[in-house]
Amino acid sequence: MRHIYMDANATTPLLPEVFEAMRPFWIEHFGNASSIHQQGQYARAAVDHARESIAKLLRCRASEIVFTSGGTESDNLALFGTLAEGSHLITTAIEHHAVLHAAESLAARNIEVTFLPCTAQGLIEPAALEAALRPNTKLVSIMYANNETGVIQPIAELSQIVHAAGALFHTDAVQAAGKLPLDLSPRGPLKDVDLLSISGHKIYAPKGVGALFVRRSVRLAPMMHGGTHERQRRAGTENVTGVVGLGKAAELAQAWLATDSSAHLAALRDRLEQGILAQVEECGINGEGAPRVANTTNLYFDHVEAEALLIALDLKGLSVSGGSACQSGATEPSHVLTAMGLSPVRARASLRFSLSKLNTEEEVDEALKLIPAAVARLRDLSPTYKSRETILAG
Repeated sequence: MRHIYMDANATTPLLPEVFEAMRPFWIEHFGNASSIHQQGQYARAAVDHARESIAKLLRCRASEIVFTSGGTESDNLALFGTLAEGSHLITTAIEHHAVLHAAESLAARNIEVTFLPCTAQGLIEPAALEAALRPNTKLVSIMYANNETGVIQPIAELSQIVHAAGALFHTDAVQAAGKLPLDLSPRGPLKDVDLLSISGHKIYAPKGVGALFVRRSVRLAPMMHGGTHERQRRAGTENVTGVVGLGKAAELAQAWLATDSSAHLAALRDRLEQGILAQVEECGINGEGAPRVANTTNLYFDHVEAEALLIALDLKGLSVSGGSACQSGATEPSHVLTAMGLSPVRARASLRFSLSKLNTEEEVDEALKLIPAAVARLRDLSPTYKSRETILAG
């Protein structure tokens, strides 16, 4: 059976070029990057090169990149590293749980936290942010692109508002990196962003590695204590192999963004999206009308349980998601979709399709055969759908 993978927002496959770049650092060049002998210095040079590659992708200084274990650690470091008792944090109701749960933990440490609502499209309104600012607001954390809907926030505008109020701005850019241009240079559109998180396994690098951009004017308290690694901002021996993979993936992402590949991916997403809408009634787009990253669509299928549909598609060889992979198995409906105003029933009837740059037109066309058929089978088993059919027929 052919297998089609459309869950890239959960994780991306490791690109062959990334694997080949990493290979020598497992066996041949295994040195500790803090050692002064040749093996260590070879590892240090590889880490430095990767740091430069990521800095080029983000258009920032290499010294502003801190390597971490992934997006969750980057988010936590940004929040815990800048906030102290008595300060005020603003975030949103639609963040990844790496931010939401960190914010809840900070609230228990006498840090005031405000959770901004979103519109029905999943957007954070600048006026709502401005109204929430206080004299003691120290940090605002708003994700760049939502992991469930793909909706893109107006980060340049939001960060400018925050800077004008004298606070710091962090964005979780895990789902934006490699999909959108990110320009953190002093004159770039993201010049007012102080901290930015990325994760390796969302940009075709390995799991277990990520980075946090920390603008050089920001003082960051470390979460872990030990050696002087990462300019004393993150103690612990560098994951050299992972860092090399992240650096290579950053180089490939920069080259990909320089072409029209993003438009091609968006066309594939639209082909899938419009094909489903044309064939399946009582189906719609969550976040319709808002700007979205090119690879993501989140659709509701009324009278169907998303989990049952996911399993049915998986049995036919199509991998998709009911939402964040980090919340897999959760009994509660998506906090993102309910914050957008969806009922719990409709939120539980929603699936996320997130394409990778390896997906093809043939795979999209095959998915368009599988999805309507699976929805029809499940609706035939649905008492609410049968009742509706009886009413319409009468």
